[in-house]
Amino acid sequence: MAPSLDIARVRSQFPALALKDGGHARVYFDNPAGTQVPRQVIDRTVETLATKNANLGGYFSTTKLADEMVNLAHQACADFYNARSASEIVFGQNMTTLTLHMSRCLGRKFKRGDEIVLSRMDHDANVAPWLLLAEDLGLVVRWMDFDPETYEFPEDALRKVLSAKTRLVALGLASNCTGTVNDVKGFAREAKAAGALVYVDAVQFAPHYAIDVQDLGVDVLVSSAYKWFGPHMGVLWGREELLKETFSYKVRPAGNDLPHKFETGTLSHEGMAGCLGAIEYLEQFGDGVTRAKKISSAWDRLVSYEHKLTLQLIDGLREVKGLTIRGLTSANALHRRVPTVSFTLDGHHPDTLAKGFAAENMFVWSGHNYAIEPVGRMGLLDKGGVLRVGLAHYNTAAEVDSFLSALTRIIKN
Repeated sequence: MAPSLDIARVRSQFPALALKDGGHARVYFDNPAGTQVPRQVIDRTVETLATKNANLGGYFSTTKLADEMVNLAHQACADFYNARSASEIVFGQNMTTLTLHMSRCLGRKFKRGDEIVLSRMDHDANVAPWLLLAEDLGLVVRWMDFDPETYEFPEDALRKVLSAKTRLVALGLASNCTGTVNDVKGFAREAKAAGALVYVDAVQFAPHYAIDVQDLGVDVLVSSAYKWFGPHMGVLWGREELLKETFSYKVRPAGNDLPHKFETGTLSHEGMAGCLGAIEYLEQFGDGVTRAKKISSAWDRLVSYEHKLTLQLIDGLREVKGLTIRGLTSANALHRRVPTVSFTLDGHHPDTLAKGFAAENMFVWSGHNYAIEPVGRMGLLDKGGVLRVGLAHYNTAAEVDSFLSALTRIIKN
């Protein structure tokens, strides 16, 4: 059993959690769109701007310090994903920008008539780049469809659309709308057997569970650090052999060494330092000889706490008449979801609910939240989408109770 979490100690490390507006404490349930950051992230960012602010590859002190920090950040993110090498880590602005870039690079391998498989469960960042590529190259798009009653993919969802022409399968580890954790490892095995590349969006999964790219058996995986307590940066892992052979769009002076051939232009060094700080923050919750093992065990501890909060939230919402949770609700299925809970409420527009919570200084999101495919599949696009509540390990049981109480008041108004 994972040791208990000292939530007061956790919260003390996040300056934003102490802020108040008009005397009212902020309640951050907008975490699926971006988490708050601990002091380590702020300190690493400021330190880099203050003492290491130079471009890379020179002979003087600040450039050497910048080189050292950038290398440390690559290695830390390799440990975060349990990658084999820091050479497999590519930094970028965010998951969306990285995917738009990598879709073009990988697209050089495809030809007219080739097929790609996309997911009805995914955020548009792992859909639109591939649709644009398909339009430009004349690719055929096939769709993995989920069951809108169970909020999960059937076991044969991928087999139904795979063919000898499939060149790529793009899918997410977890949905930013339903919260469902998908069997990416199983789907990757099927896709690889068919000779297809597997591109994974881990944005919603990364703030809640350990990622092991070696175990998943995929080709590319990407997340955004600002979803896992870091700065506004994207971090992509790619299988080294694939990255080496893949064409990269870059300026002529840039070398062909990994990972720099995909890191176009001068990146945010302070952002990379912030990613390092976020991983250093997470290490404190784990045990093990290596950083990768510490991070893996840290998530075991954090997820145990999050599951309790998630069940508390779900149980409370299920008591509300006319409310439909758009995701898994069983206590036995918590390991198959992240603590992102979306719902609709008869007679109440999601935007109106969100405004009501904002008036009480509780931060939630409404609408489709860029999850156009799943919201459309559930028939909710023209109904305002969903009201989304996203928990993180720095949230508390008292905050969940206050949210449920606020919901009762908002409904009555």
